[in-house]
Amino acid sequence: MADAEIGDLSGHVARTRGRLKVFLGYAPGVGKTYTMLAEAQRRHARGEDVVIGYVEPHDRPETIVLMEGLDQVPTKKLEYRGKMLEEMDTAAIIARRPEWALIDELAHTNTPGSAHEKRWQSVEEILDAGINVISTVNVQHFESLNDTVAQITGVQVRETVPDRLLDEAEEVVLVDITPEALVNRLNRGVIYAPEKVPQALANFFRRGNLVALRELSLRRTADEVDEDLTEFIQDHDVDKTWGATERVLVAVTPRQLGAKLVRRGYRLAKRMNGRFWVLYVRPPGVALSDHEEQILRELTNLTLDLGGEPAEVVGANPAEEIVRFAAEHQVTYIVLGQSARSRFDEVVRGSIVTRIMHDTRNIDIVVVADPERAESGFAG
Repeated sequence: MADAEIGDLSGHVARTRGRLKVFLGYAPGVGKTYTMLAEAQRRHARGEDVVIGYVEPHDRPETIVLMEGLDQVPTKKLEYRGKMLEEMDTAAIIARRPEWALIDELAHTNTPGSAHEKRWQSVEEILDAGINVISTVNVQHFESLNDTVAQITGVQVRETVPDRLLDEAEEVVLVDITPEALVNRLNRGVIYAPEKVPQALANFFRRGNLVALRELSLRRTADEVDEDLTEFIQDHDVDKTWGATERVLVAVTPRQLGAKLVRRGYRLAKRMNGRFWVLYVRPPGVALSDHEEQILRELTNLTLDLGGEPAEVVGANPAEEIVRFAAEHQVTYIVLGQSARSRFDEVVRGSIVTRIMHDTRNIDIVVVADPERAESGFAG
C-alpha cells in the first residue's frame, strides 16, 4: 500500500502521516538531485512504487538518465506574466497515491495561482495524505540560518524553509563534496552554462563562501545526529540523568534586530535540546506605529515557525518583567540585543542588560550585536 494504515475499533482505517527523507547540500551542484534519483532507481528495482512528483534536472545529462524508467506525475501548467510555467501538481500526486514521491527543491516558491505559495507547503499536504516524500534542499534556505548566510555571502536568501521540516524528517542525508571538487564541476560546465561561470566564481562560489556554507551543513547534520542519539538514549533508558532541559528566553522589541535574536535563541535551544520563549514587554499606555506592530506580528510568526513560544506582558520596567518571566519559567539563558540607547542615556537611566545581570542568578546572558544600531528600543 502507498501509506501505512491502522485500523481502529470501529473498523475504520486511519492513515498515518507519510515519511520525509531529505538530501541536504550546501550549494548548487553538490549532487543532491542526482543522489535522490539514484536512490529512487534502487527502490524502483526492489519493486517499490516510486514516482517523480517534480524533479529539476538542470539539463545535466547524467541526471536526466537517472529519470528514465521512473513514472512521472504530469506537471501543472500555469500562465504568469505572459509565460507558461510548469509546477508540481499536488492534487495529481495525491490522487496517484504512490509509495514514494520525489520532490526536488523544497524551498521553491510556486507560481501564483498554485494551491500553495511554497513547495514545502505542498509537500506537507502530500505527507498528510500518507505519502512518503524524498526531497532536496540547500542549508542556506533554512529559516534559522538566514542571518548567518547573509553575513557569509552578502546575499539575503528570500526562499526559506521552516527548520521544523528538517527536525520532523525521518532521515536527513548530507550530500557532500569538497569546495575544490565543486569548483572543478563549475569550471567544467556541469553546474551552469560556461558563460555564467566567471560571475558565479566571483560571487556565490567564492571559496570562502563554500567553506563556510559547507561547515553550516555539516553542523546542521550533526545536530540531527545528536537528536537521534538523545532519542535513542531516552527510548532505551540508557541513562536517566542524561542532561537537564535548557530553557532559553529571547527578549525583543519592534526592531529589525528581533528576527536575528529569535534565530539565535532557536539555535541555542536546538543545540541543547531545550525550549525557547520570545518575550515582548509592551509599555503601558504607549501606542506603537503600524510598522512596529507589523514587526511584532512577524516575530510572532517566526517564533511559531521555529517551534518557539511567543509571549507578551505589559510593564513599565522591561528589565523587571524579563527577570520575573525568567524566574517563573525557570529560564537558564536570556538572549538580549545590544542596546540602541545612547551611552549618556544608559548612564542616566542605567543599562537594562546590567540590571538583568544584577537581578538574576544562575542564568547565562547572551548579548547579540546590532550592526545597524537603531535609535529606539532597549533589547531586541
